[in-house]
Amino acid sequence: MLDTHLTAVNGRRPRRPAALHALLATRLATLLAALLAAGASAQTGPQPRLPGVDLTAGIYVIKAEVAATPEQQATGMMFRREMPGNDGMLFVNDEAGVRCFWMKNTLVPITIAFIADDGTIVNLADMAPQSEQSHCSARPVRLALEMKQGWFAKRGIKAGFKLRGAPFGT
Repeated sequence: MLDTHLTAVNGRRPRRPAALHALLATRLATLLAALLAAGASAQTGPQPRLPGVDLTAGIYVIKAEVAATPEQQATGMMFRREMPGNDGMLFVNDEAGVRCFWMKNTLVPITIAFIADDGTIVNLADMAPQSEQSHCSARPVRLALEMKQGWFAKRGIKAGFKLRGAPFGT
């Protein structure tokens, strides 16, 4: 029996039969569909509560979950239905950069504080639930803190206010 996959005529590989092309196309399509389905269903619920750190804003103590890995940061507050009292989520990055956030699959309205390494709030942005609008830091930062929308305003906290806690070295 002649092996058409290995036999060369005049230095050229023979053409593969149409049935083999169809089989390869079917396997490739199945693999692609499986990969797309895995990506589409990767995040369908909230992530478990993350380890936390206490931060202070004047007399207020913030219980901040720390999102340190890319996976934790990508999920953030997605699919959570509430954000009680002084609870928040601190996003910590190794390098300073302009940080942008959106609210896809996030059900709770949030105010985000972009924070300098020393704890100084660079800028604040209110973010609407389920929005894909980007909200970015006014300058490169490593840290961002998400709190229930209005938390900072109700306490008179604005850009320039200094937060305290271990992530800021204070």
